[in-house]
Amino acid sequence: MLSKVAVVLNERLAMFEFGVICEVFGLDRSDDGLPVFDFRVCGADPGKPLTSSSPGISVTPEYGLEALLDADLVAVPAFPAGDRMAIDPRVVHAVREAAAGGATVLTVCSGAFLAGAAGLLDGRRCTTHWRYVDQLAAAYPSATVDPDVLFVDEGPLITSAGTAAGIDACLHLVRRELGSAIANKIARRMVVPPQRDGGQRQFIEQPVPECRADSLRDTLAWMTEHLDLTHTVEDLAARSAMSTRTFARRFVAETGTTPVKWLTNQRVLLAKHLLEDTTLDLETIAGRCGFGSGALLRHHFQRVVGIAPTEYRRRFGQPSSVGSS
Repeated sequence: MLSKVAVVLNERLAMFEFGVICEVFGLDRSDDGLPVFDFRVCGADPGKPLTSSSPGISVTPEYGLEALLDADLVAVPAFPAGDRMAIDPRVVHAVREAAAGGATVLTVCSGAFLAGAAGLLDGRRCTTHWRYVDQLAAAYPSATVDPDVLFVDEGPLITSAGTAAGIDACLHLVRRELGSAIANKIARRMVVPPQRDGGQRQFIEQPVPECRADSLRDTLAWMTEHLDLTHTVEDLAARSAMSTRTFARRFVAETGTTPVKWLTNQRVLLAKHLLEDTTLDLETIAGRCGFGSGALLRHHFQRVVGIAPTEYRRRFGQPSSVGSS
């Protein structure tokens, strides 16, 4: 049962993510027939203001860390990612003790780093904002960090991606513990969808992989400028003055991926830009990106981004381009 909710704050907390938790669990919506949670804002030094990431704003927790011990849910908003020295060890200990006592722990964005410091990510799937997934994976190698999802439910631990994905995770937890009707009512009051499809892949910019040596730099630049052309490994190897076998081996060593995957990812990235910024139809975009047909573009775009090109344009395109196909 979900009735007692404790949000635990650390210095330099992120106000939006804190607000998301307050919005879902902290407001009295009994006039709409919704349950009222026993909501506690907790810190290591109750009554002492904590700084936030927003200039000129501080938050003063009313409760101490002992209030976490009988909570059903401990919620952790974002704070500076990866800075272990910024995490108060008293907060880490309290979250660890609350989890050991049976509390569910929910993190928003970089709050996953606090869960990691408390040992809660070990052997579990998790996620965080796409900007921090590599950092989180490096800090906690026994965790499996999924960069593509909005949230991960591991039972006693729920981790969510950046910012608005915290709304998805909070509503998911309400749905899991209290049912769809209550989750839908809260979502309606917040004017957000009860459930979103897709993941955070659609929001991730995919830059050209950094080349770790000079031998392929010119070839990569040429490929980027000619994505519309047909490229074979043999042709690219010849352009690089290498044998096919040497070129393929060096390409992986210097970019971290194969020539085919590299080309596909860069073609999808170009397609994203064209869907966002132009009204070109899919067949034209497919030709400019080197996919050859709209069907092939749809196939690779769905696989890489997680949604169809037309849906991506609807969400991210200019108003005049929405509806183009």
